[in-house]
Amino acid sequence: MTLETHVDLKENLCMEKQPEPCGIVIFGGSGDLATGKLIPALCSLYSKNLLPESFFILGCLSYGKSPQSDEAYREMVKTLLKSYPGDIPGKVLEEFASRLHYLPGDYRDKGFYKALKDSLKKLDEHRGTGGNTIFYLAVPPSLFCPIVSMLATFGLTAEAHKGTPWVRVIVEKPFGRDLVSAAELNRELKKSLRERQIYRIDHYLGKDTVQNILMLRFANTIFEPLWSRDYVDHVQVTVSEDIGIGHRSSYYEESGALRDMFQNHMIQILALVGMETPVSFDATRYRNEKVKLMETIRPFNTKELSRWVVRGQYTAGEIGGKKVCGYQEEQGVAHDSGVETFVAMRLFIDNWRWKGVPFYLRTGKRMPRKVSEVVLQFKKVPHSIFSPILPENLDPNLLVLRIQPEEGLDLTLNAKMPGPRGCIGTLNLHFCYCEVFGVTAPEPYERLLLDCMLGDQTLFIREDGVLASWALFTPVLETWEKSPSICPLYRYPAGSWGPAEANNLLRMDGRQWKIPDT
Repeated sequence: MTLETHVDLKENLCMEKQPEPCGIVIFGGSGDLATGKLIPALCSLYSKNLLPESFFILGCLSYGKSPQSDEAYREMVKTLLKSYPGDIPGKVLEEFASRLHYLPGDYRDKGFYKALKDSLKKLDEHRGTGGNTIFYLAVPPSLFCPIVSMLATFGLTAEAHKGTPWVRVIVEKPFGRDLVSAAELNRELKKSLRERQIYRIDHYLGKDTVQNILMLRFANTIFEPLWSRDYVDHVQVTVSEDIGIGHRSSYYEESGALRDMFQNHMIQILALVGMETPVSFDATRYRNEKVKLMETIRPFNTKELSRWVVRGQYTAGEIGGKKVCGYQEEQGVAHDSGVETFVAMRLFIDNWRWKGVPFYLRTGKRMPRKVSEVVLQFKKVPHSIFSPILPENLDPNLLVLRIQPEEGLDLTLNAKMPGPRGCIGTLNLHFCYCEVFGVTAPEPYERLLLDCMLGDQTLFIREDGVLASWALFTPVLETWEKSPSICPLYRYPAGSWGPAEANNLLRMDGRQWKIPDT
């Protein structure tokens, strides 16, 4: 059944602020991320009057990939935006495009940064942005440190002692490949930047439904008393994709599912579900609690890793009635590749709230459908007064937080079925964001770009959070590399929910995976 919902939106309960004037410099300004996500998100913010009055966007492009003028760059972007979902009025599109500029060059060449400094000075004077600048590194990780070092060499990262005008740098994942490389990346970045200037972005944290985990927990009194080992039997987190690797073979062969998903998205969702209540929703206190949660996750016993972690790789199969190839047959993938496309884990959080409650996490490519959800299964009733119905006959209550693609939540309850007989059935209360609010959830990059302009690091990853995550997962990666027989790579057909061995992680505890609703 669908839960009827009345929405009472009170303007004084909204937290929006107007950003200060600023310039936004996008390295990789013609890449897939910039043209597919960043510039459309900025255009959407502009159409909603959420950008400052004075701003500009400067796309930095590599030679050979560049239009030949500002106007050519604007026309390219306008063509892309016209095909982007959503109806942007022509006048708004023209006004937005007029703020676009471009600068071609070699990111490792000093001459490029001299030209960049000159361009920023002219644009700042023309647009009245007061010197406030965001540098977005939408480039491969190997370029993060060289770009930041060059920016510092030319004085483009320097701030006054009060941070005005300010300079902020957005860094895309991955934040290193393991604990050692992540620590080295942080050291190199902080040679030129203060921590307050570094915005490590995980787009999952910008999703409305991910943020709503916090609202659900900490803006309501009905759930928080139940959110612990006293009432929760276990927690499941599933992030599945029905697609393969597409054109990302070179990246995925170096990454794999654990680096691509667990070290960032999955651990961040787990932290939001498990963290303690922050004193207030500010960047320091909120991120303190997330890091505390990560540090209480029980380290893996690598000698018996297969009891805690299952990894897999998809083979040929069928999805949606269409036959698809296996991972090793994908273009650009080695025919004997041992890269994992699926990971499932069994975790425990050793603190007062969650002691003894298992958390089961899984992610994979080429699964039956795209879905991201969190399931809290509550404990069964200890005794049934409805004889001859036994306690084990009553389904446990489930709270399902659906992150994508259908954003919302479900709550299952046991209730009397209509009729003269005393029959109990399962009742599902269903809430869908798009049905209730009548709008599609905005792209997460909108929220995160706006927060960076506002100087709000709350939804960005802090240095110690990166290191805490890698400290947990690096031993797993090292065991796979040095002793692969301890945790074998299992095969699973495309279109399935992963290797059968992943079921054993729950079966050993007398539980089973919840299959996401179709």
